[in-house]
Amino acid sequence: MVERKVVSRIGIPLAFCLFFLGCQTYLTAKEKTNDAEIIVADGGSPTPKLIAQLQRSPHVTPQSTYNRAFKLIKDQYYDQTFSGQDWNRWERRYNGKLKTSDESHKAIETMLASLGDPYTRFLDVDAFKDEKDQIEAHLYGVGMQLGMSPDHKVVVIAPIQDTPAYKAGMQPGDEITEVNHKIIKGQSLDQVVKQIRGPINTTVAITFLRKGPKKDEVSRKEVNLKRAEIPIQAVVTQEILPGNIGYIRLDSFISNKAEKEMKDALQKLDKADGLILDLRNNPGGLLTNAIEIAKMFLNRGIIVSTIDADKYKQSQLQTGEAFYTKPLVVIINHGSASASEILSGALRDNGRAELVGEKSFGKGLVQAINRLDDESGINVTIARYLTPNDTDIHKTGIIPDYKVELKAEDYENNRGPWWVDLKMSNFKRSAADNNDLQLKKAIEVMKKKLAGENKTPATTASK
Repeated sequence: MVERKVVSRIGIPLAFCLFFLGCQTYLTAKEKTNDAEIIVADGGSPTPKLIAQLQRSPHVTPQSTYNRAFKLIKDQYYDQTFSGQDWNRWERRYNGKLKTSDESHKAIETMLASLGDPYTRFLDVDAFKDEKDQIEAHLYGVGMQLGMSPDHKVVVIAPIQDTPAYKAGMQPGDEITEVNHKIIKGQSLDQVVKQIRGPINTTVAITFLRKGPKKDEVSRKEVNLKRAEIPIQAVVTQEILPGNIGYIRLDSFISNKAEKEMKDALQKLDKADGLILDLRNNPGGLLTNAIEIAKMFLNRGIIVSTIDADKYKQSQLQTGEAFYTKPLVVIINHGSASASEILSGALRDNGRAELVGEKSFGKGLVQAINRLDDESGINVTIARYLTPNDTDIHKTGIIPDYKVELKAEDYENNRGPWWVDLKMSNFKRSAADNNDLQLKKAIEVMKKKLAGENKTPATTASK
């Protein structure tokens, strides 16, 4: 997929930022009681259903860590056939063989791989901490969005406002060449990101090249940036487009602040006549966020149904009043996954919004995040979900009402999502530049809705 090449934000793991690698729908809540940490999958219900209580053992061993992982899968995994195997065969497979944490972790990875489920996966200590930080909206770094250019150069896509990088004058297009006076040539984007990240209030030296106003004019600069807490934003863009049409780009559902950010954005766009909600390249996040944001637009109806390991079906309903009632159009593409599909499916199946763009990713499974005794963790698929019309979209995706398929040349000529630039050369694009083909179609659909036209949309529309 072309979209996978584009953006990583410092301090967020690359697998999360590269759109739908590691796409997860998380259904989690957390409570703490003395020395116990409880992670629950609550189905979004007012009374959480306890799935697992993970006691902090004073005598953590590689074997106890493995045993906990085995039991979590046995108790929680949504497919109790365990992909056609006797799960008990794993219980004593490594008895007496696990001497180190690395050996325990490799054994857990081998055990999980037997399920053939890419979403049930092991998280080492760093990955588990990163995932928790994302949910709790904690990020420590210097505040830059980075990308790898076609000629393998690490380029600043944009500094994040009011962060150390922004205050130091970092600009879109700056090419990073050294981190802490060490040349980064030949390194992956992930490797560079890890070097720039670090503990809060520590300093990192960034050396970069900046193009001047004259052709072939390049200057070499260096800044010392003190790392700080960087805001993780779910809503990255909110504005009123020409024609008095509101526009919100929702980047992810992972932060527990996503619901508040969405409500704040809707209030700021209150004077617009209608809203375009952009879920393109949104890989998902907390299921509870998808449910609460759906409620903002619905007066009634089923939002999503989940089916757990016991084949129990539970439906999440909207029984209150919608927060936003004006016309709504949603944009999706191949990178819209999990929670994005829950939201777009709920809005479309309930007749609240029309969808524009490309078929979504197709991830209809729900994971719970579990901490293991040694501070590593595993994500376990605990349920599958259905849209309000009882449609299982796993591996099939959601088909939009108006298809606007993009080709490679559309991305190369900046006709794809307005914030994506594969050439890393045009950093001044905006939602209002009128080049984004899918957004243009969404605006066209919205204008017809506002004019009272197009009551029965065709399945397919041209660009």
